[in-house]
Amino acid sequence: MQIDFTPSERSTVGVEWELALVDGATGDLVHIADEVLRELGTPDGAEHPQITHELLLNTVELVSRVHRTVPAAISDLQELIALVREVTDPLGVELMCAGTHPFAQWYDQKVTPNERYDRLLDRTQWWGRQMMIWGIHVHVGIDHRDKALPIVNGLLTYYPHLQALSASSPFWAGARTGYASNRALMFQQLPTAGLPWQFLTWANYEEYVQDLVTTGVVTDYSEVRWDIRPSPKWGTVEMRACDGLSTADEVGAVAALIHCLTDRMSGALDEGVEPVTLQPWFVRENKWRAARYGLDAEIITAPDGSERLVSEALRDLVEELMPTAERLGCADELAAVTTILEAGASYQRQLAVAEANGGSLQAVVSSLTHELRSGLAL
Repeated sequence: MQIDFTPSERSTVGVEWELALVDGATGDLVHIADEVLRELGTPDGAEHPQITHELLLNTVELVSRVHRTVPAAISDLQELIALVREVTDPLGVELMCAGTHPFAQWYDQKVTPNERYDRLLDRTQWWGRQMMIWGIHVHVGIDHRDKALPIVNGLLTYYPHLQALSASSPFWAGARTGYASNRALMFQQLPTAGLPWQFLTWANYEEYVQDLVTTGVVTDYSEVRWDIRPSPKWGTVEMRACDGLSTADEVGAVAALIHCLTDRMSGALDEGVEPVTLQPWFVRENKWRAARYGLDAEIITAPDGSERLVSEALRDLVEELMPTAERLGCADELAAVTTILEAGASYQRQLAVAEANGGSLQAVVSSLTHELRSGLAL
């Protein structure tokens, strides 16, 4: 099987942000995505090109245009949020983003009518219906196909940094899970989701997809739902590991970190230098540690098994990447990584709100919707 990769301008960036629709009074999810998208659609009945459906009718996804800088992509998303609020505010509906909803029940949710979604749920059944989760996806442009898989492999080394920083799903269906990111471990239950295989060549990737098509696992490469994957249609590497985040500042911080890491690896490959990669068993352990312990995780940072506290590694990484960030125009956004470490990641803030309000998960939802509307009070 030949899979064509359409090269992009190097290190262009785009961001996708999944938002939940919640009742402003109760905090529970509402299933009105069809109504919202109909109001925002074009005169001929088509969806807005940047505001789209997702698997469940409690969700809309915002998709930035292609930009050269993270600040421009975040500004684009904020304009889209303003458009959505023109429809949702009069309905008494708030916007919320976290890896999971604190108390909603999966069996109450309605699925968006769509042949692709129907096929997914018919195959995955109970696990597919559990996908009441939200994330952010960051695309970074790759100027040559043969860079894509080495960068995917290299980004796996920084997987726990991004997982811990974005962790925002400590609750599931009304229960405290004991995980910083319950979403991370839920999403990997889908057959082609989870950590990517560490392929060395594009031909290996093509053989893999061919095997899946031949055996009826997928119909095309777009159904390979890895946490980090090449996106041949757009000419990008797509980071999908991060939980949903409730503020534009946090989305910008995570996007800047991904942007800088990817650009640095892309430049190194131009010089013939391969990214540092970890053994797959270390990568898997790092994912679990970051999902379980968040910013308190001790992660494996090198092939020799060296370990560090992820929050300390993040501080050093920000300093190390700052020259790249200045060149890419996202220095303020990258510096916001340190701000998150000081203010607490979303999972930490959610747990603190619940504790301060006698365990009320409605209070957690209220806090999340307030953050999305007003930002973090720092």
